Amino acid sequence: MKKSLITFMLAGAIAVPTLHAQDASQQPAAAQPGAAAQQPAQPGAAQPAQPAQPAQKKEIKDPAEYNAYVAAVQQQDPAQKAVQLESFLQTYPNSVMKEDAAELLMAAYQQAGNVQKTIEAGNRVLQSNPNNLRALALLTYLSRTQAQGGDVQALQAAQQHGQRGLQALQAAQKPAEVSDADWTKLKQQVEPIFHGAVGLAALQNKDYPAAQEHLRAAVNANPTNFLDVYPLALAHLEKTPPDVEGLFWIARAVNLAPPQAKPNVDKFGKNRYTRYHGSDQGWTELVAASAQAQAPPAGFTVAPAPSPADQAREMVAEKDVKQMSFAEWQFILSSGNQEAADKVWTTIQGQPLQLVAQVISASPSKIELAATVDDIEAKRADVALSLKVPLAARRVPKAGETITFIGTPQSFTPNPFVMTMTDGSVKGAEAPAGKKPAAGRRSAPKKK
Repeated sequence: MKKSLITFMLAGAIAVPTLHAQDASQQPAAAQPGAAAQQPAQPGAAQPAQPAQPAQKKEIKDPAEYNAYVAAVQQQDPAQKAVQLESFLQTYPNSVMKEDAAELLMAAYQQAGNVQKTIEAGNRVLQSNPNNLRALALLTYLSRTQAQGGDVQALQAAQQHGQRGLQALQAAQKPAEVSDADWTKLKQQVEPIFHGAVGLAALQNKDYPAAQEHLRAAVNANPTNFLDVYPLALAHLEKTPPDVEGLFWIARAVNLAPPQAKPNVDKFGKNRYTRYHGSDQGWTELVAASAQAQAPPAGFTVAPAPSPADQAREMVAEKDVKQMSFAEWQFILSSGNQEAADKVWTTIQGQPLQLVAQVISASPSKIELAATVDDIEAKRADVALSLKVPLAARRVPKAGETITFIGTPQSFTPNPFVMTMTDGSVKGAEAPAGKKPAAGRRSAPKKK
């Protein structure tokens, strides 16, 4: 039986963690002294011989410039460090350490919690070096975080930074002062950030193959990141027809979801599993199994549900038509199984029915209603009710109101499903328009 498409926003549900170099599974490593931006060689100091490197070690020749840079680097308070680095960049705009200083400035603002200044500093880093991986990763991360808060334009920025980041991974040169091991580690840390943002944007644009490719790359690098696992599930489940692999990923997402989001993720996953499988049998076991497995096991599958026509045949064989709900009638009448549909229709056509439904629109003589959960959530009418006696204007129900009504089925269209009913009446609103007081009865006197 069809189920409503459940969509929900995670905005505000997941706290954004402070970025730390040691927690690079979900976020980029911030620039730190001793990493990419180290102290330059002291002016005049003899330098030991160095092996060949992709880039030469930087050296400041002016003692005053050197002292200003070192003083800024050694500052422990993030706000004061930012002040001194801003002063350094303004005083020495062409310094050999310009990129390093801007990278440290970006980290200082990030540590101080100033997101806007962090973004501005990141863009200044990219002006010096468009392939700076830390800046691209941090800008990608921050833009994606803003997008998760509801900023649509931020997702486009995250996609652009992510794409540039993936290109930079191929072109970026290792700084001379960074070891091969640290350079490899940095690239491994930032790559899933770039893939995750590009994949999320592709999902938003309904480019499901690209979304699957990039989000799977992000999940392979960090299998416990809910913010990539959940979109990966959607990339498989939202396409037509859905991929069965998506059922594994949505079950996996249930295990990884933060407490405040877990009930909604489980409800969504169970709904999609039931829609695909025909029942929720096996869902609990799949959730339990996916808690330990970081990827679908070889040969993973879930048996698909019987076709709507087969389901309709089973329903009319197992249950009296008069005992069925309106949703069951609707499913059978639109299933494509003519024999089952005829059995339902010959039973209910011309018979007065009392139902509960939600008003979509209403006038004194006609009401459009949604009588199933799916159509209520979609705000789509599946019943067109013509009233036997028009309602007084003050008794016409409002859109969104739930009413009990009586109507006689006359015809239906299967897709999209709409049942036309006549001789309608609304419980509690039967008084006709313009009805006068009964003869011999006076209206209540007006108060003076």
